[in-house]
Amino acid sequence: MRKKDDEKERSIKEAVIKLILEEGFHGASISKIAKMAGVSPATVYIYYQNKEDMLQNIYNEYSEDIFDYLLSCVDLKMDGQQLIEILIRSYYNYIIQNKEIFSFVEQFSNCPSLVNSCSGKKGVCHIYSLIEDMKNKQIIKNYRYDNLLAIIFYPVKAIAADNHKSEEERAELLKEMIIIIQDAVLIH
Repeated sequence: MRKKDDEKERSIKEAVIKLILEEGFHGASISKIAKMAGVSPATVYIYYQNKEDMLQNIYNEYSEDIFDYLLSCVDLKMDGQQLIEILIRSYYNYIIQNKEIFSFVEQFSNCPSLVNSCSGKKGVCHIYSLIEDMKNKQIIKNYRYDNLLAIIFYPVKAIAADNHKSEEERAELLKEMIIIIQDAVLIH
């Protein structure tokens, strides 16, 4: 069996994301991925069992990276307002700095046949734990997790994805959205 090469694996991941965004899941064949990555199709199978395994592994890795990044920005000594602000700003910055990866994760998340076969994610569990801790300390209102996550994160995606606004306009929208979300979820 041939040895794995980190550079080849990175090239394969980059090719997967680029092809998925250009041609969708069905248009991204192993041969196209290999060609774009500059490797043989056989090389792809050193890293992944098949196309579905490859997509799921890459999705799991990058979706976990998002949660890991968010959690790395949080300091548990922060008050509720600071915590909400840092989660929102960090999420926004991640989206802006990693547009292709984020778009891939979003596209994958919206494909039930693929995402349902992925194992549970530890990152989202840590976010749930953070929210649970904030609820227990009566910092955040006792809403359902899915609603809290939607209130905190979905508006941020909308602002980050709005290519019709300038960077300054998006910064102002984000600033206002932070206040709106803090008012909506924090116990005053």
